[in-house]
Amino acid sequence: MPIKLALPLGGAIAAAWGFLIYQARQMTHLPMADMWMPPSELSQWLPGDFAWVFAMWAVMMAAMMLPSILPMLAAFSRYCQRDANADPWLSLWFSGGYLAVWIAFSVALTGLQWLFHGLHWLSPMMENRQPYLAAGILFTAGVYQFTPFKNACLQHCRTPLGFLLHAWRPGSVGALRMGVHHGTTCLGCCWAQMLIMFAVGVMNLTGMLLITLLVFLEKWPPIDSKKLSYISGSLFLLWGGVCLF
Repeated sequence: MPIKLALPLGGAIAAAWGFLIYQARQMTHLPMADMWMPPSELSQWLPGDFAWVFAMWAVMMAAMMLPSILPMLAAFSRYCQRDANADPWLSLWFSGGYLAVWIAFSVALTGLQWLFHGLHWLSPMMENRQPYLAAGILFTAGVYQFTPFKNACLQHCRTPLGFLLHAWRPGSVGALRMGVHHGTTCLGCCWAQMLIMFAVGVMNLTGMLLITLLVFLEKWPPIDSKKLSYISGSLFLLWGGVCLF
């Protein structure tokens, strides 16, 4: 991957994780009186509360999902090098389209968090306190790992050359559209895994790291993705069952 692409992408990933680590430390070290907390009643949420929760989810999606785009982005960058006159920033346009999908998904995650706080299923520290919510999310994520749609989306992510051959669009707008296309398919692959953050605690750094690692490994070509999906799906189902007892 060209250094001019690796530097901004690596910087964005590092900045996103740095923000999440800082926020997690704030939550564990600041007195509760000095800490912002989501309102516990649906009617008490102000635009600033929605904006803050949305920003948190958007940064979390960038931190967790940008590493998984690396194999596709490396293939896209090599493909662009066939044309000596191609815009050198096409890969960033592609990355922007991909990230835009996950930022849009953050709107839905913000809405869910608003609802879960209103139902008192999340604590003011954004930790899960409803075992049936955790079990339901884990069962959903576990079952989804076995579905044909999950496997089809995952195979798209694992075969970047095939995607580029069939979906190639020229120019910066074309790269942006391809990024959105790839991001939409990636969302179809990983949306249920992102919901697990509601089960383990929205700002649980260990949960973020493990889900990021799972998503990355599923898309890494040397790994048997179907076997990994089935193993992780089985573990999610077992974990969900444990939450009920």
